[in-house]
Amino acid sequence: MNGSTVRVILHPSSKRKILQTLLCLSAWLSIAANAAPVQPQPRPATMARLAAQSMLLDAAVAGKRVVAVGERGHILVSDDNGTLWHQVPVPTQATLTAVYFVDAQHGWVVGHDATILHSNDGGDNWVLQHQAPQDQQPLLDIWFKNKNDGYAFGAYGLYLVTHDGGQSWSAKTINSEEDFHFNSVISTTDGQLYIAGEAGSLYRSPDPAQGWSKLKSPYKGSFFGILALEDNSLIIFGLRGKIYRSTDQGDTWTEIQSRTEASLMGGTVLKDGRVFIVGLGGVILESTDAGQSFTLHTRADRIGLSTILQTPRKNLLVFGEMGVEPHKNGIKK
Repeated sequence: MNGSTVRVILHPSSKRKILQTLLCLSAWLSIAANAAPVQPQPRPATMARLAAQSMLLDAAVAGKRVVAVGERGHILVSDDNGTLWHQVPVPTQATLTAVYFVDAQHGWVVGHDATILHSNDGGDNWVLQHQAPQDQQPLLDIWFKNKNDGYAFGAYGLYLVTHDGGQSWSAKTINSEEDFHFNSVISTTDGQLYIAGEAGSLYRSPDPAQGWSKLKSPYKGSFFGILALEDNSLIIFGLRGKIYRSTDQGDTWTEIQSRTEASLMGGTVLKDGRVFIVGLGGVILESTDAGQSFTLHTRADRIGLSTILQTPRKNLLVFGEMGVEPHKNGIKK
């Protein structure tokens, strides 16, 4: 048979069957190519015995309770001002970056994969309201005006809005010419909202429905946090230990010396007016003059800190790579 050609002669009915099969296969491939990819279902967070010692990124007060969030979908609650913590069930393992409670019962958490979680019982139970892992855009902060109107901020200009308590979220645009990360949002007693973000981006709005105004920035590096004082003064902080203060709604800024080049990640204003800012390398900054100057303290372990919070009983808790610990100098003066 070497060098010979073999001819296969098919019966007409066999040709029709093969043609039908090929047509069906072509149609199936066309449908599969145009169909939306199937997204994997989120896996619930693993209940971990040492969750309180895992990395925690943010915390908030919910009535008499403290709620903390962090890596691997961990949410922890404490009903004794931070002495004992217990982990609660969460329907995702995404890293959680920020938590906000509008009252003692209603709270929201955001995180990686554009995750948004909601609790209506003070943090005992959480439901998944939004998640979009395919977009690869983490959410980094969230703020609610009331139980219905909320705003979530994230990487690459991600900005989500709800007016029904998070049952539905719609994407909006703050600045179509930029896609910087929105790292932190704060409200002031005079009703203004402020955003601090990547590459020195700063925004202000009296009402998000009316849009946002870009503010002139004093620094081209990233800001990771913004604080509002009782008199509506503002403090922004971020890369290389940079701190700036404004007394005119962010129109102008004055640089405040921090005496550190560590990145500053989070902070809080105490009920007695003191201001604390924490950061990488175990840095803890304290101000007793409304942010006009700061005293530098550095933890011996140099561990990275993400935020600091005053509990309902006025003691201070620090959060970071080590989980959560009391701050020894946190008792109100």
